[in-house]
Amino acid sequence: MFDLKPLNKDAIPAALEKAMRYRLLNEPAEAESICLDILHADSDNQEAQVILLLALTDQFTASDATIAQADEVWDRLRDPYERAYYAGIINERRAKAKLAQSVPGARFYAYDLFLEAMRLYELADANRPANNDDARLRWNTCARIIMRNKLVPRPDETKREPPLE
Repeated sequence: MFDLKPLNKDAIPAALEKAMRYRLLNEPAEAESICLDILHADSDNQEAQVILLLALTDQFTASDATIAQADEVWDRLRDPYERAYYAGIINERRAKAKLAQSVPGARFYAYDLFLEAMRLYELADANRPANNDDARLRWNTCARIIMRNKLVPRPDETKREPPLE
């Protein structure tokens, strides 16, 4: 329908700043669009990949489409620390989206996703750059959310008590 206008490679640094600004203004769709333009001009731009991944996770709801898109972007990250850290972000934000749902079992799924995020943050922490405690800060946030919301693991179906006679 429309031919998108290509971004000039010299404009990429300013476009990256705009994408971050739109994320901070809670306009993730705009940030996503800018990142797609950047990646069209420079398909391997890791900073644009990260901002795109974050913009997609900002849009997590009940839809699995953005989750699948975020997973595809995550797949293109190269740095081991970033792969673990942003996999944690994906799981943490999926957990928050589940927690916001009022459907049966959502709290159990949220608990499982928070635990997976925490495991990934521990993996990221083991590979962290010097003086970077971001993974620890995220781990602590997940732990606090679990405790604040009194989330618990799913009851083990095999440990059900026999019915009373």
